[in-house]
Amino acid sequence: MTPLLALSRLIDKISTGVGKFTMWLILATTLISAGNAIVRKMFTVSSNGLLEIQWYLFAAVFMLGAGYGFLRNSHVRIDFISSKLSDRTRNIIDVLGILVVMLPFCIIMIKLSWPFFMQAFNSGEMSQNAGGLIRWPAYVLIPAGFALLLLQAVSELIKRVAFLTGAGPDVLSAEENKSDEQKHLEELEAKTARLLAGEK
Repeated sequence: MTPLLALSRLIDKISTGVGKFTMWLILATTLISAGNAIVRKMFTVSSNGLLEIQWYLFAAVFMLGAGYGFLRNSHVRIDFISSKLSDRTRNIIDVLGILVVMLPFCIIMIKLSWPFFMQAFNSGEMSQNAGGLIRWPAYVLIPAGFALLLLQAVSELIKRVAFLTGAGPDVLSAEENKSDEQKHLEELEAKTARLLAGEK
């Protein structure tokens, strides 16, 4: 199990790196959108290229950030049901969901979207709008995003199996799901509380 957990940690690092990169894309999207709006209002000048790059970047955030969202356990769950289940049952349900739904779905999407991207790449497909952008960079986000999600699904599967076999922690627990910032804040709050109690 140790080599698999090492692989899981490597995948988690990749997902974290990509996730942090996509956060900067949100800033870029916001700045481009604001700049485009200002130029349009002040100088009545607009660019289809700038409009399209906004949805390219939005698509990049959505597709490339999916694996990071899975890692951080920020996807939608039916909490009022899952909170009533035991830790073991929640992990078994996740294992089944990853094996039966997530992995096959990601593989199918990669298989279907890759030819779509290659056709656009080989033909040099351009936007039909005047001054629009080349299309393949947007199309490649589909297989890339599902590939990253597939990798993260493998990592999450390893972690769930590790917990069920007693070889790792429960990553679905509230404590394990806390971000580093959240844990650091709680440590500071506890330290402050101790200092205040000592002063009294």
